[in-house]
Formats: sequence, structure tokens, C-alpha cells
Amino acid sequence: MKFSFHPLAIKELIDSIDYYEDNNPGLGLEFFKEVYTTIQRILQFPNAWSKISQNCRRCITQRFPYGIIYRVKEKEILIVSIMQLNQKPKNWDKVKL
Repeated sequence: MKFSFHPLAIKELIDSIDYYEDNNPGLGLEFFKEVYTTIQRILQFPNAWSKISQNCRRCITQRFPYGIIYRVKEKEILIVSIMQLNQKPKNWDKVKL
């Protein structure tokens, strides 16, 4: 199975990497690795995490306070949002899919 990012999810990912890197050099890379590892878990078990809407699920990262919102399509996972769980956790549902 492959995966892709909604354009807004890419922006969220880059903004979050920049935020961590600005606060502590090297932490941005650690955050990116955590997101990548979480996406790999999603690819292995796409239906394992809780549904948060009719079409979307959320998998929480282990080290950082983020949830990856995704949609399971036929043979692809669409990453809808890289959501910071402590700030405006409902923004993802405004994304047009």
C-alpha cells in the first residue's frame, strides 16, 4: 500500500518540523522520524485506529502530541492532517477531500 499527503497536511508537517527545529536543533528531524514511523504503522494496519468521522481515522504518535488523520482509499492512504493535539483539534474536518 502507498500513501500520499493532502497539500495542507504537507504544510502542517513542514511547519511542525520548523517549529521543533527552531526550538531545539535536531528535534525537527526527530519529529519527522516519528511521523514517518507512525505512517508505517498505519500502512501495516490501516483499519486498526479509531474512526473520527465516517471516512477518516486517527493514529497518535508515540513521542510527540500529534495525531495523523488519514483516509483509507482502495490501495492508498491519504494523509489528511498532521494534527497538533493541543491546538484546535477540529481543523482537519474543514479540509476538502
